[in-house]
Amino acid sequence: MSKVSVTATYRLRSDYMRMKKDPVPYVTAEPLPSNILEWHYVVQGPEDSPYYGGFYHGKLMFPMEYPFRPPSIYMTTPSGRFKTNTRLCLSISDFHPDTWNPAWSVATILTGLLSFMLEKSPTFGSIESSDAEKQAMAIKSWQFNLDNKIFCELFPEIVQIIKEKQQKRLEEMAARVRLMEKNNNVSSACGSPSSASVDANTSTSMAVLTNMAVVTGFALIAWLVRYIVLGLYDEDL
Repeated sequence: MSKVSVTATYRLRSDYMRMKKDPVPYVTAEPLPSNILEWHYVVQGPEDSPYYGGFYHGKLMFPMEYPFRPPSIYMTTPSGRFKTNTRLCLSISDFHPDTWNPAWSVATILTGLLSFMLEKSPTFGSIESSDAEKQAMAIKSWQFNLDNKIFCELFPEIVQIIKEKQQKRLEEMAARVRLMEKNNNVSSACGSPSSASVDANTSTSMAVLTNMAVVTGFALIAWLVRYIVLGLYDEDL
């Protein structure tokens, strides 16, 4: 191993230890066990952004000359902000070696990446999308990442978080479906009476009409009897 690669290895190990001691908000990063020059990261969408709920996986490819030369930066998960698997043109990437500062660390690079992701400034490798599209991609990022073998191997804790989110979402959707079915059943019961109810109401109405007819009949007979009696009485007089 050359002197420069020893320097890069030492520096990257130091960066790793510093990140473990002082984590970058919303960002997790791990080097490949087989190649310390290839790092994979996950950006978690901040609460006040259209990326909220999403997990965005990407990688940093460090040159042998690190920290004297910057890495190339890629994003693997569709985000609505960057093209996937494309070198991103940022001031902290290998697109701009003239602006690179050797004092910058992996934490600095990932903090800058998150900051630029939350902006809308165009650059090589960026794309435009609506907030609604970004929010939809945030949900889709769950399964997209679970289908990535390297993601699952390097970030088992995040894998567990995503699976819990998926389960919770399924339960919420099932609860909504049950509520809709319940509301539909209630509406049907109120708006369309059953045949049994119709039969019962019809029977009741017929009974009332029958009783009225009987009462009316008795009243008519009583009137006729009274009329006949009064007629006979008048004749006697």
